[in-house]
Amino acid sequence: MFSYFVNSFKRKIARRITKEYPTTIDFFDTKAYGKIKFANWDNPLVEKKDIPEESIEFFKKFIKEGDLAIDIGANIGHTSVPMSVACGKTGLTLSFDPNPFVFKVLAENATLNPQLSNIQPFNFAITDFDDEFYYTSSEASFNNGGISKEKGGKHGKYVLKEKIKGINLEAFLKKNFAERLTKLSFVKIDTEGYDKEIIKSIKNILVEFSPVVVSECFFKSSPADRFEHFEVLNSVGYSLFYFNDFELNTEIVPILTKEDMLKWKHFNFYAVKK
Repeated sequence: MFSYFVNSFKRKIARRITKEYPTTIDFFDTKAYGKIKFANWDNPLVEKKDIPEESIEFFKKFIKEGDLAIDIGANIGHTSVPMSVACGKTGLTLSFDPNPFVFKVLAENATLNPQLSNIQPFNFAITDFDDEFYYTSSEASFNNGGISKEKGGKHGKYVLKEKIKGINLEAFLKKNFAERLTKLSFVKIDTEGYDKEIIKSIKNILVEFSPVVVSECFFKSSPADRFEHFEVLNSVGYSLFYFNDFELNTEIVPILTKEDMLKWKHFNFYAVKK
């Protein structure tokens, strides 16, 4: 009971007071890849993340050794790490997150498994065009949040003092990673309801290179937003599939019409070229 009240107090502080939190390095044993290190963020509002072998095997359904994968809204790296293990040491995972608090943890995780993976982290948001934005959160510890052109953004009342940078991904990739683009096989997007706007901004990449896309349908998304989310991928020849979790044998349900996007309140789906 005492620990409950202590943890409750810590969470209350994290919601109201901005401060830095350290990380704890955890080790996850896998049969196929050996021991994997992961830096968990000791923010009281953040649930501890695991790196199960089943998650790596999920990504290996779509990613092979030597591929290029992209993680947009990577947070502390709990999907970037298994994605990068799927890509292998000869491949490359580009991980983007605009939040400087979580980015420090992401950058640490990018260094922990050099024998298995290759992650390059970037402290950028992905946007239609290069610009600067406010980053706002509902929590003082900036566990979550999103970008806005205005200080009073919809994501909360806490605002970073420094603006964050947004970049156009297509231009960034063609300038910095042109030689890797033919190997692009996978793009994961998780951006607090901004996913469909990012998909719209990278349509040319999807048409040219046909990577698998994993995206989140945010619980606050309106029916119109959900329909557009479906249509923007369907219009460039993608089929959509609901999946329950990032595990090899996860439940999969085809999303055949835009109305199917209303079946679940908050969910992930993957999209593959027809």
